[in-house]
Formats: sequence, C-alpha cells, structure tokens
Amino acid sequence: MTAPTPADDFYASLPLFRDFTAVMDPNLFRPLPDDWVVGTADVVQSTKAIAENRYKAVNMAGAAVIVAVTNALQDRDFPFVFGGDGASFAVLPEAVRPARQALAETATWVKEDLDLTLRIGMVAVSDIRAQGHDVRVARYAPSENISIAMFSGGGIAWADSAMKQGDNAVQPAPPGAHPDLSGLSCRYEEIPASRGLVLALVVAPGPGAQTDSFRSAIEEIARIVERTPEGSRPVPGQRLRITWPPPGADLEARASRRAGEPVWRRKIKVLAWTLFVFMVMRFNIVGGGFIPAKYTRELIDNSDFRKFDDALRMVLDCTPALAEDIERHLTACAALGIVRYGTHRQSAAMMTCFTPSPTRSNHVHFIDGAMGGYAMAASALKDSAG
Repeated sequence: MTAPTPADDFYASLPLFRDFTAVMDPNLFRPLPDDWVVGTADVVQSTKAIAENRYKAVNMAGAAVIVAVTNALQDRDFPFVFGGDGASFAVLPEAVRPARQALAETATWVKEDLDLTLRIGMVAVSDIRAQGHDVRVARYAPSENISIAMFSGGGIAWADSAMKQGDNAVQPAPPGAHPDLSGLSCRYEEIPASRGLVLALVVAPGPGAQTDSFRSAIEEIARIVERTPEGSRPVPGQRLRITWPPPGADLEARASRRAGEPVWRRKIKVLAWTLFVFMVMRFNIVGGGFIPAKYTRELIDNSDFRKFDDALRMVLDCTPALAEDIERHLTACAALGIVRYGTHRQSAAMMTCFTPSPTRSNHVHFIDGAMGGYAMAASALKDSAG
C-alpha cells in the first residue's frame, strides 16, 4: 500500500492538469482528508447590489475572502475557488484558526467598508461526508505560474447551501476589525468583448442526474469552447487598459488602509502609488526586478476565467454564434434533467487582481462579467429551478 500523504503536503502533491476538457475526469480528483475544513462565503442580495451598479464592490468582497485567508496562512498553498459574489476554500487542521479569523475579519470589513453583508461559514469535511456528500479536489494549471482548485463530490455545493440556511455560520469579527488584504486591487479598465459579447455561465447537475450524463454534458461544453482561438479567453493583451486614476482606487484604499486610518488619507497614498505604477506600465520602465511586459504576459496567462466547484463556471468572450451553440446544448441537456444552468450576456469583462509581489509570477487575476457575470447567471439558474 502507498503511505498516506501528510496533510500539510496533500494539496501540493496533487498532479497538475492543463487540458480543461478533462475537468470532469474522476481520476484527477483526490478526496480531501476528513480533518480538513471547508470555508464558504457569499454576498447577501448580490443581484440587488449589482442592479445598483455595485458589481465592482461585489467582486472585491468575493476576492477579499481568498486574499485574506492567503495572507493569514502566510502564502501556504490551499485550494480555493472564486465565485464572483463569493468564494469557497479548504484548509488543513492547523490552518483552521487563522483562516476562521481572516474570514470573520473579512465579513466585518465588507460590512463597514463596502456596505455589503458577507455570509460566511466553515464545516469539517467529516461532517460533510456524514451528510452523504464528498469533497474531492484537483489542481488545474492555466499557466506554469499558478494552479487553481477544482472541487467535485457535491460537498462544496452542500456546504454553501447549508451556510445560506444558517448552518455552520462563522460570526463576524468585532467592529473595526480589518483583515490583511495586501495585494488586492482592481486597477484595470473593463475589458470590452472582442468577439461580440461576454458570456457568463453556471452549470450544475440536474436533480437526480446520473454522474456520467452530467460529465458528458460538461465535457461537450468544454469541447465547444476549445474550438475557438485561445479558448474564448476574455483577457487578450491588446484589450487591457490601465488608466489613472484607476477605477477601483476607492476600493483599493478601503482594502489597504490600516485599522483606524481614514479612507481619504489612504486614498491619497493609493493615488500616488498608482500614478507611479501607471507611468511604469505606460512607458515600460524596467527596474527593481519588475518587467512590465513580463508581468502583462503573466497576467493574461494567470487569468481565472473557468473553474469547477460542483458546478461549471465560465466567463467567455464569445461570438453570438458560439454563445447560441453553448445555450442550445444546455437547453437540450436541461430538458433531459441532466443540468440546471444560468447564463448572462454582457458587453465586457472585469478583473480583480491579487498580486502578492509584483516581481513574482504567482499573481492571479479573477475574471467576471462586468455587468453581473456569475451572480446574474447563478440567479438565472435559481429562477430556472423554480
């Protein structure tokens, strides 16, 4: 028998896969150890906030969960998924206390600085399995620089649903608490569609759907998408625009300020720093180990625009014909009870960035639709489910 992988090495030891069409291959997934803990978070009434043109704040709240936990764990690798208006992750037992604290502080920060309510929860993998679900994880590498977790087994979906029903809740930290959100920013302009439209989609298994049927449905979507150049990647280099002052300056100031520091004072510092960054990027100034062209190439490669966490989530730059092909396939599968799905069309994508260090290659860039994206697609899915 093979010796069990030590808990601290479990995630890092998983094999990487690069072909997204294989995302449903069960051989790529490994069961999380029983003593690991799953964390979930989502913005309450996110569709209402999006209707009020607050989608940047909604995305910032979802990304803040991942950034806060990452910084609390001091860059220890752990599986996570960004969901637009929320996030999910899993941590080993020794990391539960700092992860819980980071999650609680993030909820308080989201309430006080973004005027949004972040629902948060944590539950042990053993408790999820006691409910008849599993949590299995794989590592997808969109580039040589980063890996992104994929979850299967139904456990993440169950944990998210239980949290929304008030179970496994984590209480927010006391007023004034502030997580470490170093590296979180949203400095780029919206990315206009280059092929016609930006399509956000969320696809979950239908009630009672057979695993093989659902897998076939998801693999066909992946194949349809892969027929297009660059897999309909919504972040082509020529469409990236960084301006000054950046559109997310106020949000970045709120994320980076110290406890008790006035937002206006931090915003002055953010504006000064982002002016420097703008000049460096605009004039391709190399220095201090930072190479603007290299960072931009990595940014494109490290964009997180497709994932699987018991549901397929994608943000794609589509031709209308490609979007119709995808939706036609989904409609047929839904009619057979194989899937439940929601889509949302918009004219642009948006990007929220996590750059732990500008000179390292492990920065990750969370992509969503610029007019609601994942949250609106998920809302359509819930509507279609009745």
